[in-house]
Amino acid sequence: MTVPTKTLPSGAELPALGLGTYDLDDDETADSVRAALDADYAHIDTAEGYRNEAVIGEALAASDVDRDDVFLTSKVLAKNLNYESVIESCEASLDRLGTDYLDLYLIHWPNPAIS
Repeated sequence: MTVPTKTLPSGAELPALGLGTYDLDDDETADSVRAALDADYAHIDTAEGYRNEAVIGEALAASDVDRDDVFLTSKVLAKNLNYESVIESCEASLDRLGTDYLDLYLIHWPNPAIS
């Protein structure tokens, strides 16, 4: 399966099709990630608030798919949008996912109370 991509300003290629992992329990998360990778999905979307990053990291590590072949997205919670908290949240996500980089790190939703 060839999935179309969108070229980001950085030059990275964002697959148009990805697996969203919100509101899945651990077994559903692991099964979904395995099935998606087996079906040649190249984009996994998660967030610190989904509480499934560790399971996703384990599923990725157990797969035969090279980390460089997966576009991995995570998101920071709105309560963690001050400078130090964003860095801490990102580092914690990296640890839970078992990777040293994310392809895309997003603000999950804006928080006007934090500037």
